[in-house]
Amino acid sequence: MRIGILSRSRNLYSTRRLMEECEHRGHEYKIIDVLRCYMNINSTQPSIHLKGEDLVEFDAIIPRIGASVTFYGCAVLRQFEMMGVYTVNDSVAISRSRDKLRSLQLLSRKNIGMPVTGFASKPGDIKDLLSMVGGAPVVIKLLEGTQGIGVVLAETRKASESVIEAFMGLKAHIMVQEYIKEASGTDIRCFVIGDKVIAAMKRQALPGEFRSNLHLGGSASLIRIMPTERKTAVAAAKAMGLHVAGVDLLRSERGPLVMEVNSSPGLEGIETATGKDVAGLIINHIEKIVSSLKTRIRVKNAQK
Repeated sequence: MRIGILSRSRNLYSTRRLMEECEHRGHEYKIIDVLRCYMNINSTQPSIHLKGEDLVEFDAIIPRIGASVTFYGCAVLRQFEMMGVYTVNDSVAISRSRDKLRSLQLLSRKNIGMPVTGFASKPGDIKDLLSMVGGAPVVIKLLEGTQGIGVVLAETRKASESVIEAFMGLKAHIMVQEYIKEASGTDIRCFVIGDKVIAAMKRQALPGEFRSNLHLGGSASLIRIMPTERKTAVAAAKAMGLHVAGVDLLRSERGPLVMEVNSSPGLEGIETATGKDVAGLIINHIEKIVSSLKTRIRVKNAQK
């Protein structure tokens, strides 16, 4: 197989591991920087070019698109889709998951557990908004924030009102969520491939910190998840349309609650914490899907 990996750098851990597993299984691969790509959009033969080279004959594309390049990255991915190339996660699914508000609305529609969330644009609505989510303490999140940046815990009603007013004054889009006290600064990252959770880790925040992101100093360890958590993680990934996803859950008194569904989950933390060859499992998934697609095409052509 010939696999394209959409990534800004081959030195990133996740990209490097995918390269290693492609080599281990005898597949050709190419690292493609989406921002260096340019496209010929036409009705007969759409194409993608990189440094004057026409990128053709890929069996599969693995998108590792950073949040800061979502728009252009999804445009490039969409072009590969137009060219008939299988993409591990498609452009629509990635766009859904990157829009935090939209993703929560999709989870809500599927009756998937999540923290009660409020969204408003006017300061005059703040008091009612806080009441809607159960009052202080609340978690206030920038919709454009990533890796825990732009996430604030406001412990009193007055502090909550002040922080929300400040964000609104800056014309920033925010959402306000109930604080799940019983989670105690921990969450669970479930790594979903296809319709299975293939690995899970517990992330623990530093003392005095409620955000458990590894980028902010949180620690990771192996955890055995419950059937309800497994079912919730798979349902959340499916609601986004993602075939490879990192689903972040909180353990609450009313069951597992989805915080976020990540379309380009990092591999370093999960592989280190669990000892599992997650990159290899992603390549295995691609092999099965591409083989099935090729068989279907052969059968279809034979019937003509």
